[in-house]
Amino acid sequence: MSANVLDIALTVLLVAAAVWTVSTARMLRSVIGLAATSALLTAILFRLDSPLAAVFELSVCAGLIPAILVSAVGLTARMDDDALARRKRAKLKVFALLPVILAAAAWALVRLNVPLDFALPAAQGPGATVQTTLWNLRQADLVGQIAVLLAAAFGVVVLLKGKSQ
Repeated sequence: MSANVLDIALTVLLVAAAVWTVSTARMLRSVIGLAATSALLTAILFRLDSPLAAVFELSVCAGLIPAILVSAVGLTARMDDDALARRKRAKLKVFALLPVILAAAAWALVRLNVPLDFALPAAQGPGATVQTTLWNLRQADLVGQIAVLLAAAFGVVVLLKGKSQ
């Protein structure tokens, strides 16, 4: 299997696992999906030649956090069938447009001829530091990190939001 095909396959599997994680109605399945998503991200990080980030992703995000969440799920009450059906219908409404949005994004990437090369420039020279690398060469990484942090904050707000009476 060529490198590009493997990269594309891992990316597609990562997106599919992430979508399944947030769209499933059962909490335990969501935790399993989170672990699978993190394991796929670990494989991508190894492919990007970032072994330290991959090891942290595997140990913390695919190991520790799901273990904590499984114990929390074990302490919660199981939903009855009617509540589960209502939750599934609500999630279906929320995620109904997701395939259209993903297809539009993929079409835009192909149509705009966006390069999907995973190789990003690295710091070079004797005076190169992490700061200069991040701010001068890896701005896309910073934008991605900001997006992930905002998405996590939004997810926490949605999960902890009480029902309006």
